[in-house]
Amino acid sequence: MAAPFRIYNTRTRSVEDFTPIEPGKIGIYVCGMTVYDRCHMGHARAMVVFDGFVRYLRFRGWDVHFVRNFTDIDDKIIVRANEIGEDPMALAARFIDAFHEDADALGLIRPDAEPKVSESIEAIQNLIQSLIDQNHAYASEGTVWFDVKAFPTYGRLSGQKVDELQSPDTVAGKKHPADFALWKAVKPGEPSWPSPWGPGRPGWHIECSAMSMKSIGNTLDIHGGGLDLVFPHHENEVAQSEAHSHETYANYWMHNGMLTMSSGQKMGKSLGNVWNVQNALNDFPAECLRLYYLQSLYRSPLPWGDDALPDALGSLCRLYEAREVAESMNGQEDAHQVAKDLGEDAERVLTLSASFEDQFLRALDEDFNTAKAMASLFELVRAVNRFGNHKKAKKRGGPVVAGALQAFRLVSDTLGILAMDVDAFQEEVKDKRCK
Repeated sequence: MAAPFRIYNTRTRSVEDFTPIEPGKIGIYVCGMTVYDRCHMGHARAMVVFDGFVRYLRFRGWDVHFVRNFTDIDDKIIVRANEIGEDPMALAARFIDAFHEDADALGLIRPDAEPKVSESIEAIQNLIQSLIDQNHAYASEGTVWFDVKAFPTYGRLSGQKVDELQSPDTVAGKKHPADFALWKAVKPGEPSWPSPWGPGRPGWHIECSAMSMKSIGNTLDIHGGGLDLVFPHHENEVAQSEAHSHETYANYWMHNGMLTMSSGQKMGKSLGNVWNVQNALNDFPAECLRLYYLQSLYRSPLPWGDDALPDALGSLCRLYEAREVAESMNGQEDAHQVAKDLGEDAERVLTLSASFEDQFLRALDEDFNTAKAMASLFELVRAVNRFGNHKKAKKRGGPVVAGALQAFRLVSDTLGILAMDVDAFQEEVKDKRCK
C-alpha cells in the first residue's frame, strides 16, 4: 500500500496532504529541456530532484507514471542552428542525444515517456482548434493567439494581474498585450508544418499542454519544473489546458529553486555563467552532484560557487568512509551486549540505527525534505566513524553497525546516494581528482 505524503503546492502556497486522482497511482509531468546546448548545472537540479522524488515515491509503494518532454522546436534552437549553419531539427536531435549521455552519466532513471514537440504536431493543432472553437483563441495573419481576457482566472498560479502584463510575443495582430502565441506563422528559414491557419510551428507553451494531456490525461497529479517556469510558461499551460477541457489541469505544482551565484543571479545560458554537467562529471563523481542538489530542500535557492562541488565531495567521502568502517567490522554476538560492553559510542550507533528509517522517511514524506533526511544520515555517519575508533570495534562491532549498513542501503534505494562499492567510489575519486 502506498504511503501518504505531503507536498508544497505552488498554486496554494502551502504544504498539503497529497490525494491522488486514482488510488495508489501518480502521474507526474516535468518540463524538460529546450535542446540547443549541453545541459548545465542549473538544469541538472531539476533532473536530480525529480529523479530522487520519483525513486522515493516508488520506494514508498506508489505506481508512478513519469513524463518529461523535449522541446525540439523553439526560437532558441532556430537561432543557434542559423548561427552555426546546421539544420534546426538535426541540432535538436544532437542535443537530445547529449542530454541522454549526461542523464545516464548522472545515474538518472529514464522517464516512462519523453515526448517531443516535433512528434506531437497533430495533438498540438487539435488543441489549438479546440480553443478557437470555444472562443479562447483567434487567428490573425497566420498566427493563432490565446485570448487571456476570455479566461477570467488567468494569473491565479503566479499571482499576476492581466492588465499589468505583456507577452514577449510582439507580432502584430494581438487583441491584448498579454495574449500569447499558440501557433506562429512561418518565417523564412524556419521549420514549418501545414495547418488550418497556414504553415507555421507551435508556440512554446501549447506544446506542454498537448504532450502532458496525451501522455497522462486532462488532469495531472503533479506538474513539476523549475521555479522560473511559473510565469509565463506554467501560467499559460493552465489557461490553455483548462479553457480546453474545463477540468483542473494539475492538482499539485512542484517547483525546484534556482542555483544562485554569489552575485545573486540564477545560473543561465543567457547570463553567460553556466557550467555544463559534462564538465562537472569530468572532475567529480556523479553522486557528488546528486549530494550537492539533495542536501538542500528542493524548493530553496541553492548557492553555487567554486567550492560547491569540492565541499559536496568532502561530505560524500565521509559517507563512504563510514560505510567502509562499518563493512570492515566483524563479530556475531548479540548487538545489545556488544554495545553494552564497548560503551557509549557503540550504544549511540545502535540507537540511531534503530530510529533511522522512521526519521529518514518521515522527512521525505513531509515535502520531500531531503535536507532533513540527509541531516539524519550524517548524524549516523558521525556516530559510526567515532565508534570505528574503538580498539575492539573491528573484531566485535559487526552486529552493532548492521543497522547502519541497512540505513545506507535505504539511502541508496531512495535517493541514489551510497550506491557504489566503496572501492569503486575511491577509484573514481582518485581518477577524477588526481589528474
